[in-house]
Amino acid sequence: MGTRSRTPGGCTMQPENNTNEAGRPTEASRILERLSERIGAKNYELWFLDSCTVSVEGAEVRFGVGSPFVVNFIQRRFREALQGTATDVLGPSAVMRLDVDPRVMPELTGVGERETRRGAAGDSGNVKSAESGRDAESVGRVSRRRFADLEDLVVGDSNRLAWTAASRICDAPAEDLSPLYIHGHVGVGKTHLLEGIYRRIRRLYPSLRVLYLTAEQFTNHFTAALRERSTPGFRQRFRSIDVLLVDDVDFLDGKKGVQEEFLHTIKQLEAHGSQVVLTANLHPRLLSKFSEELRSRLMAGLVCRIEPPELSTRREIVGRLAKRMSSSFTPEALAVVSRRFVHSVRELKGALFCLQNWSISAGRQRVSASVARKVLSEMERDCIRIVALADVQRAVCSLFGVGEDELKSSRRTRSLVQPRMLAMFLARKHTQAAYSEIGEFFGGRNHSTVMSAVAKVEEWLATDAPVIVSQQSWSVQAVVDSIEQQLLLAS
Repeated sequence: MGTRSRTPGGCTMQPENNTNEAGRPTEASRILERLSERIGAKNYELWFLDSCTVSVEGAEVRFGVGSPFVVNFIQRRFREALQGTATDVLGPSAVMRLDVDPRVMPELTGVGERETRRGAAGDSGNVKSAESGRDAESVGRVSRRRFADLEDLVVGDSNRLAWTAASRICDAPAEDLSPLYIHGHVGVGKTHLLEGIYRRIRRLYPSLRVLYLTAEQFTNHFTAALRERSTPGFRQRFRSIDVLLVDDVDFLDGKKGVQEEFLHTIKQLEAHGSQVVLTANLHPRLLSKFSEELRSRLMAGLVCRIEPPELSTRREIVGRLAKRMSSSFTPEALAVVSRRFVHSVRELKGALFCLQNWSISAGRQRVSASVARKVLSEMERDCIRIVALADVQRAVCSLFGVGEDELKSSRRTRSLVQPRMLAMFLARKHTQAAYSEIGEFFGGRNHSTVMSAVAKVEEWLATDAPVIVSQQSWSVQAVVDSIEQQLLLAS
């Protein structure tokens, strides 16, 4: 027979397996009933009702589910219960198998029904929108927010590693990728990736409990739970989900109580095989006010850096954005935008919006390269910020964890010499100060000392020499990139 029906327990299976010739429940039906008793009605509805097939051949019980991802989750959460159920019904020789069955692959048409059932069951894992704060059901029907799609992200060398990791998490089991920590300068696509993961998992695996929020929202929920003395409910909600997605984790820097709760939440989720994905502006090592245990936990999975987009990626981004606008741009004008703004996608968007506004004010004239250069030069002139020597000092001291007085002192230990020389190099690169001014600022040293420091750092960069940061070895290029990123963030 080619059709399926529901067993008394609720799983889908071939109709000839429902009862035996005497009209009594088959072993498969008894297994399902026993399984529901073992794991509880709520878990049974969420993971097995209309979501699996079951068959019995001799002493072997085979469960079929819709994808490798679901196989992975059920293996970790319910393997003992499944084996125990098979043993209860078939005896100690029973063998349990869990495989993918194409007949129960998830379909988009089932999302609404599945979510309605979860809501009726009082599921504590309802998804929250970082913008609206509504439940998943409300977000889908009422909120104006549209979560970004992974397919819409322009992929280049700057973000390929992070995009690949995000895709693996969505499309297949990825036990070695939790937590996935994505960091990079503002406006390079971190939130886009996080929203894309949320959207794809919700589409492919509607049974999974997915939570998307910002670190600020996590903080607000936790402080509200403390105030209302409802921390058990808070923990039940945040520690019983399958996929946790948290944006802007560096918001927790310096918030010790929230960090402790966040750490235990991550530990509990990972112990139950859940997936955690986090984004931040800085590498975990640079979160100087995080506890050592939390920093270590954040680096235990995969840490991916997203760089500012390279020229070819910027051209593709600008081209796509321009097509969505009502104004007309010459290819040369778009090339001006691509070459001129190199730090983030937001800069590219802002430049195009500025040019679009000019076009509208000029009676929908087409934007040429000369117009683009003129308009964008005026925009840049209004937002120029000069980097000061004190800015370089603060960034270097923050990264290396040394005091400003120590940096300027006469001490020549390695832990001070390397950051001092880097500070002089970066001061020469990013400020208008002369060698003598830089030397005077960093402890009254003469100009030849600064020249020697600059030459030394350039030598390090040429050979990619190691630099010690927080008792760990970094490449000098990574150190320079991190400090320069802090200078950009400060601006």
